[in-house]
Amino acid sequence: MSFWKNKNVFVTGCTGLLGSCLVKELIDQGANVTGLVRDTVPKSNLYQGEQVKQMNIVQGALEDLDVIERALGEYEIDTVFHLAAQAIVGVANRNPISTFEANILGTWNILEACRRHPLIKRVIVASSDKAYGDQPTLPYDENMPLQGKHPYDVSKSCADLLSHTYFNTYGLPVCITRCGNLYGGGDLNFNRIIPQTIQLVLNGEAPEIRSDGTFIRDYFYIEDAVEAYLLLAEKMEELNLAGEAFNFSNEIQLTVLELVEKILKAMDSDLKPKVLNQGSHEIKHQYLSAEKARKLLNWTPAHTIDEGLEKTIEWYKAFFQK
Repeated sequence: MSFWKNKNVFVTGCTGLLGSCLVKELIDQGANVTGLVRDTVPKSNLYQGEQVKQMNIVQGALEDLDVIERALGEYEIDTVFHLAAQAIVGVANRNPISTFEANILGTWNILEACRRHPLIKRVIVASSDKAYGDQPTLPYDENMPLQGKHPYDVSKSCADLLSHTYFNTYGLPVCITRCGNLYGGGDLNFNRIIPQTIQLVLNGEAPEIRSDGTFIRDYFYIEDAVEAYLLLAEKMEELNLAGEAFNFSNEIQLTVLELVEKILKAMDSDLKPKVLNQGSHEIKHQYLSAEKARKLLNWTPAHTIDEGLEKTIEWYKAFFQK
């Protein structure tokens, strides 16, 4: 029997890439899922398929503590996946206040509601590799300081530290995930490099690279991310992991230019990328060590970058044909 059968699970960010895929998997495994939804996003992956008909949807925002407390209480929630965030770096640079309200205030509201709710057994908070900021030594491991400098990175450093506070001060059973750049079918943020590149190539247009193309990033396929989140939540009590942070990663290093060239090759395109050299207020080099997850959770990703990109390209081809 699935660990998740009849568990009462609350998911924030369920119209996003990770949230929509996680919700579907939880429902398929028999969980009773309640999602917090601020904006209706009709094309969201959440609404593709039958699972959405089996979940409860609470309309509201992370900034509204009363809504969160009501949802946890009325739906007798025992597990929380806090995935919602303003997740676009460029938007954060232009709109820092709304980013801080969603990502910092929103996180402390979730944590405070969980602290007051007596049925909570496990809370997973999505931080990010960006929470580490620039580090002189790579790859990032979980013992490195959290030192974001720019609005999005700082918001994630703060959310991460708040989670530690609620464990260390109140004993809240919370774990933190720090993943690389998630990608996969269902991502409708077309200013992200992978969906944007695929969309442009399908339209016969040259892909654009905002930076100088040399930025190194960690790209992590969505199905592997869902498995990682579920495994961590399942093992929290058994392995006494509350208060711990985990990096999840393919542990590959790719420049943005190398990534775009992989996509072009996979799509049999002879288009050449345009390098705009406009990226600013971003971390130059980032990649994660997942050694801790391998050792403590016996976790490994199931997809290579090429396998993940292949499945992602097929999803977008079908999506744009609808």
